[in-house]
Amino acid sequence: MNYQHKILAAGHWQDFSLIEQMANIGSEVERTIKWRQKNSPENSNAALIRALELLTLTIDDPKNIHRLKEITRVREILLDYFLGDNIFKSSDKIWQNYFNFFAYAARVKK
Repeated sequence: MNYQHKILAAGHWQDFSLIEQMANIGSEVERTIKWRQKNSPENSNAALIRALELLTLTIDDPKNIHRLKEITRVREILLDYFLGDNIFKSSDKIWQNYFNFFAYAARVKK
């Protein structure tokens, strides 16, 4: 696979806690939303691809094996929201609220 985050894909991603991983994914989701609101589909899609790449790295991280159900569900619903029919009735605000928790927790941890 041709990763955008080459250093993270080489193993550095596993150095982050799950909370830090999810906070970083949330940053890319936030960029996806912002670019979409600015009517910039190329930038929005690029940010979504980066978010999905980080989600894949998170799924592949052995320490997250007990959280795979939630992580894979996040991927499923993100794809539905941004590329599908939004059958789960997501919104920008729901995604921002979901990932803001991780950003806050990651900041508090430091």
